[in-house]
Amino acid sequence: MSDPVNHPKHYNAHPSGVECVDVAEHYGFNVGNAIKYLWRAGLKSPDPIEDLKKAAWYIAREIERLTKAKTPPPVD
Repeated sequence: MSDPVNHPKHYNAHPSGVECVDVAEHYGFNVGNAIKYLWRAGLKSPDPIEDLKKAAWYIAREIERLTKAKTPPPVD
């Protein structure tokens, strides 16, 4: 039975039957969210392109975060 809050249908719609949160929770916030959007692309909404764009947004945000972390602070 589908529960729209705790267990919507698209959570286990992947052919593997695995719930993507079981994989995504092993990553940081941005990467985990990107995985969820990639995993469920086209399953939650009818437009997989929108899901892929959301995944790309999280990936770009993580790249920016990591780039800033590598950049040493300016010297006064």
